[in-house]
Amino acid sequence: MLKDLFTPCLILDRGKLDNNIRKIKSIVSKRKIDFRPHLKTAKCLEITKLLVKEFGQRAMVSTIEELEQLKSSGINDFLYSVAIVPNKLSRIAKNLSNDCKITVSVDNISTAQELVAFYKNTGHRITAVIELDLDGHRSGVRPYANEQLIKISKCLDEFDLFRGVMSHAGESYGLSNEKDINSCAKNEADQTLIAAETIEKAGINCELVTIGSTPTALSGCKNIGITELRAGVFIFFDLVQSGVGVCELNEIALSVLTTVISINREIDAIIVDSGWMALSRDRGTSSQEIDYGYGQVCNENGELIDDLIVTNVQQEHGIIQVREGSDAKLPNLKPGDLLRILPNHACATAAAHSCYHVVNNADDSIKIWNRFNGW
Repeated sequence: MLKDLFTPCLILDRGKLDNNIRKIKSIVSKRKIDFRPHLKTAKCLEITKLLVKEFGQRAMVSTIEELEQLKSSGINDFLYSVAIVPNKLSRIAKNLSNDCKITVSVDNISTAQELVAFYKNTGHRITAVIELDLDGHRSGVRPYANEQLIKISKCLDEFDLFRGVMSHAGESYGLSNEKDINSCAKNEADQTLIAAETIEKAGINCELVTIGSTPTALSGCKNIGITELRAGVFIFFDLVQSGVGVCELNEIALSVLTTVISINREIDAIIVDSGWMALSRDRGTSSQEIDYGYGQVCNENGELIDDLIVTNVQQEHGIIQVREGSDAKLPNLKPGDLLRILPNHACATAAAHSCYHVVNNADDSIKIWNRFNGW
């Protein structure tokens, strides 16, 4: 029973989780393309095993901790998403085996040379993809930087360490309609294929041409020529993804269970025991059409309470009020009552907790699935 749980705590709706996995499974099956789930959102062995069952033995990680914690799940092909630096290679190499290959990403010739030197000195074969920067927002090589692309790929390919190219359509999270998302997805695929073609014209094979973000993976883009799609937050969804337009509020599988600790009549607010330590300070919906403050409030059963949002957070206090300009009324609650809060950004909110309380509406059971943090 939810009333027996110590709050704040993380609630995962198993039925919605399963539906969200089936949603993207249907898409990639129709496109006949490989899919590599990103494990950074879940950081959980039980969820990883579900993904392996549906999508096979490939996965993406953003920390070495994820690789170490989840290599027992059946994955034998890891792609490390953050541009690698040499001082992490030894720790990564400890996880290599005949049954597990690991590919890292590079975006400069110096790191590529360091990776080659590491292989020559140790015999540990860590392969690499070139990370592409499609929109100038973070690390990566521009897809039209032909000289750089060829130089890096040749350096790696000479020692059979080169696998291909990787991109991420980060700009998709700032969109909000199907037309723009489809256009972004097409641009993601087109630019990535341009980079791959440049490398292949130089006589180097691009085994892996991998693209992805949850919005573009769920788009209608056909991705002809791309070998692999990736996505991560699709398993839970969140308020930002709802604002982008790739999910409905009732598809969000993750919420924070919280207890009412006080009613402040002076400011017409409900005070709960979930502050930024439990919800995060993420304000990802602030630039979207609908701003949910620090989270959308639901009743104990996860049913939306219209226009009731978390308007402010302190370390261990959440301030819940009716959205400014709304005619809705503050619900009649008392200290001890339970509420649930949908997160702006599922990754950030989940990172505040050590486990998922997995609820199954089919049999009213609650299971504990541990999660981890760290790098």
